Amino acid sequence: MLRRTAFAALAAVAALTVAACRADQPAGSKTVTVYAAASLTGTFTQLGKDFEAGHQGVKVVFNFAGSSALAQQINQGAPADVFASAAPKNMDQVTDKGTPTVFATNTLEIAVPKGNPGKVTGLKDFTDQDKKIALCAAQVPCGAAAAKVFTAAGLTPQPDSLEQDVKAALTKVSLGEVDAALVYKTDVLAAKDKVDGIEFPEAGKAINDYPIATLTKAPNADGAKAFVDYVLSDQGKAVLSAAGFDVP
Repeated sequence: MLRRTAFAALAAVAALTVAACRADQPAGSKTVTVYAAASLTGTFTQLGKDFEAGHQGVKVVFNFAGSSALAQQINQGAPADVFASAAPKNMDQVTDKGTPTVFATNTLEIAVPKGNPGKVTGLKDFTDQDKKIALCAAQVPCGAAAAKVFTAAGLTPQPDSLEQDVKAALTKVSLGEVDAALVYKTDVLAAKDKVDGIEFPEAGKAINDYPIATLTKAPNADGAKAFVDYVLSDQGKAVLSAAGFDVP
């Protein structure tokens, strides 16, 4: 009888231990698929690693691209669990979503190659046809924000290329293919070894809100909620702040 009692007690303790270990793990699938704006690449990659470290056996898989392209993919049935957009407009385009929450804001900054060989000083240089300029396409959040700041400044830019996401615009600067591009301040900070940043006053006219939401048809609904909760947590906010985002 004593042996049976002891065995039962050990079994109960083991069960409680397993339950405790699994308490912080999303149920069901061990993969959380996150569709996120290109400007979140570095930050969300770090958040994904931190999230995995706290959720044994869980793998976060990312698809980074322009928010407009991601919204289209989701509406076409892509099996995503979470969508993080660089603008509310693109989040609004997604029909399969829960209630979005703004988790960060970002501001445009002029990026130039290290040392500023094109001698760019401000937005007015974007009207100079002798300079090589890259902007984001209008349907991309960084492109829509750029249009606002040029309107505010009363300027008509003369871009040599229109990119489908902000990382593509930044790459042209870091490779020295253009004299300047309009990207987010977080992108300039992330590429500080290759580019310099120039602030300009009109940037305050186009502050980007970044919303995040779980998708109602998420293959891993529990994992989706857990990841969003982590992004909104104090730990998540600390990572975002360190990358240059402003957080609520």
